[in-house]
Amino acid sequence: MANDSMLGRVPPQNEEAERAVLGAILLNEKVLVEVTDFLGKDDFYKVAHQQLFGAIVTFRQESSETLDLITLSAFLKRKGLVDQCGGLSYISTLTSDVPTTTNAAYYAKILKALSQRRKLLLFASKLKDNAFDESHDIQKVIDEGEQSLSKLSNETAGSDNYYSIKDLITTTINDIEMRSTSGVKNGFETGYAPLDSITGGLKKQEFIIVGARPSIGKTAFALSLTLNMIVKKKYRVAFFSLEMSAASLMERLLTGHSRVDFSHIRKATLKNSEMSAIIDASSSLYDAELYIQDTPNMKLMELRAQARRMKIEHDIQVIFIDYIGLIDAEADARIPRHEQISIISRSLKQLARELDVPVVCLSQVGRQADGVEPKLSDLRDSGSIEQDADVVILLHRDVGKNRTDDESEREKNNIQETKIIMAKNRNGETGVFSLAFVSNIVRFEEMEFSHKYVASNNPNA
Repeated sequence: MANDSMLGRVPPQNEEAERAVLGAILLNEKVLVEVTDFLGKDDFYKVAHQQLFGAIVTFRQESSETLDLITLSAFLKRKGLVDQCGGLSYISTLTSDVPTTTNAAYYAKILKALSQRRKLLLFASKLKDNAFDESHDIQKVIDEGEQSLSKLSNETAGSDNYYSIKDLITTTINDIEMRSTSGVKNGFETGYAPLDSITGGLKKQEFIIVGARPSIGKTAFALSLTLNMIVKKKYRVAFFSLEMSAASLMERLLTGHSRVDFSHIRKATLKNSEMSAIIDASSSLYDAELYIQDTPNMKLMELRAQARRMKIEHDIQVIFIDYIGLIDAEADARIPRHEQISIISRSLKQLARELDVPVVCLSQVGRQADGVEPKLSDLRDSGSIEQDADVVILLHRDVGKNRTDDESEREKNNIQETKIIMAKNRNGETGVFSLAFVSNIVRFEEMEFSHKYVASNNPNA
């Protein structure tokens, strides 16, 4: 062990438990099936026991004979592994210490716990060495350390990662019945009925891209989703803003929630009634669980570290990132930008799976989509975004076309119809629907609501 404090200390281990597990396997090979689900050769501390367990697993894979001392001994001789496994006389003593095989799984779990302790000590020692080595970037050391610890934690939780169809049918039918009778979806609801109808809500572990040309309202769309989620649904949300300050985001949230004209807030020309509305909105937002990180051009590893911290400290349920093009991949400057975006895209997809949350990331759409409906292939910088994403939502607003009377009336009231294009939905249907972008409060609303808004603001209505 590299750590000075470990010198002279024996790492956690239990030779008697190791002998008991190996002896039980030799007495009853069914024990091997029970323990190999979570126990491997490296979970044994004594080298001879590691080699013997590995040889037993290999024997079972290669031979159709019943496993016992005689057949195993013959196998070890053929493979030239007798001495590495401690010798035949030593192996024969293993069964004498096992009065019953019923406790084998219990002893195996003891070995697994001790193995995890040794791995944790090794991790801590390596982390200490890397921290002392100033040639290593400290943020990279932290990120790699967190990944290793997360992997170790998941391994500790067990590896029961396969299911029988009987179990799956039962749980799936129960889930469908619950959602059918209660209306509860299996994802986080966005507050927009057309979007939730298509997606079933934002699903855990999904990587979701929202793309549009500049000035169409990507940030406004993300903030509208955020506002619905933290106020209507009481979800815990993290928002990474690499372009806009936290204070600016807060102003937009307040104008969207209070419905006070954004320009009045920016210019500080609020009427008394508007100020009262702002105060009321701030009161209802005060207890909402929204956590904002506004570091510009944030490094990828820093973003991942902050997301893990928010997950641990606040158990966040949804992550928003504005936007992918501003994330620093910390890659060699000679690597083309599209390859750097590929690195970022894959990493964010992995983050969604690691934290078990949906990650919603904004992305720009290329110039070729100016004036026309954007397509998946128009996502800027990298085709890997299209490949990695589970869901891709594209925003589009027609510009310069002939307006109907209804459209002209809405535009007078700062309402612009925006197409929401579900260009990709890995686990569901695609489609197109419209939301109303209410420009003076920088918020998206459902079209039905926007018609009511027009009427309420029309003195002749």
